[in-house]
Amino acid sequence: MPRIYEVLRKKILAPRIKEMDVYVPQIAKSAKPGQFVIVIPDEKGERTPLTLVDWNRDEGWVRLVFLEVGVSTMKLGMKEPGSTLYYVAGPLGNPTHVEKFGTVVVIGGGVAIAAAYPIARAFKEVSNHVISVIGARSANLLIYEELMRSVSDELHITTDDGSKGMKGFTSDALVALLNKGLKPNLVWMVGPAPMMKACSEVTKKYRIKAIASLNPIMVCGMGMCGACRVKVGGKIRFTCYEGPEFDANEVDWDELIFRLKMYQKEELEALKLFLSKYGLGGDTHA
Repeated sequence: MPRIYEVLRKKILAPRIKEMDVYVPQIAKSAKPGQFVIVIPDEKGERTPLTLVDWNRDEGWVRLVFLEVGVSTMKLGMKEPGSTLYYVAGPLGNPTHVEKFGTVVVIGGGVAIAAAYPIARAFKEVSNHVISVIGARSANLLIYEELMRSVSDELHITTDDGSKGMKGFTSDALVALLNKGLKPNLVWMVGPAPMMKACSEVTKKYRIKAIASLNPIMVCGMGMCGACRVKVGGKIRFTCYEGPEFDANEVDWDELIFRLKMYQKEELEALKLFLSKYGLGGDTHA
C-alpha cells in the first residue's frame, strides 16, 4: 500500500514539463473536471495550485502536470517515485459545468493543454461535438496531442514558430474556424492569461458564450487570503472558491496580467538562490 502523498509515477513530457501521479485516495475519490489541488513539495515549499488532469478512484491517485518555472515547481520536479510530498490539499474550486451544449470548442495553451484534457473528455462523454484547439511555442513543447485527439471530434494545432500545425496562436485558429462558418455553442479555454485574453476578444466580438479557467496568484486556496482576487463584470471575485472558471467575456484581463507580474523580481531572486544552492545553473526565465 502506498503512503499518503507518495509519488507513484513521474514522466517528462517536454522540456521542463513533467507529469506526476500522487497517491491521495480521499482526493481521487471526489475529484471532478475543472478542480485543482494545492501542493506543497517540502516543509519549506510554497503552496502551489495545480489543476487535476486525471485521477483513479479505485487506485487512489491523481495526475498533475506542471512546468518547472519557480523554486516550488522545481522542487516538485525533483521528487522521484517512492518519495513523498509534504502536503496535498483538495479537491478545491468548483467543477466545470458539463451538459450537452451542442458544439463545444475547448482551447488549451502551453502546459495547460493537460488541464484542457479532462474538460474535453467530460464534454465528449455527454455527447457534445468537441473541437479542440491546442497551442504551444514550438512542436517540442506540445503536450497531450494524442490524448486530446482521443476525446475530440476535431483537433487543431498551432505553434508560434510554425513547427507543427498552423503558424500562429490559438486565437488565430479560433478565428479561422469561425470564418469557415463554425457556430459553437460554447468556447472553453485554459492557458496563459495573454492567450485567454486574445481568445476572449474573439468570442466577445462574435458574441459567443465563453468560459475561462483562471490562474491568478493563489495562496490559501480557500477564500481567506484574498490573493486570488480577479475582476469579472466589474466585481471582485475570488478564484479559489468562486471559480476557477468565469465568463471569459467579462474578465478584466489587463488587471489579471498585471497582478500575475507583481512578484516577478522576488521570484527570480529566489530562483537564482535556489539554483546556486544546488549548483544547477540554467535558464531562470519562464
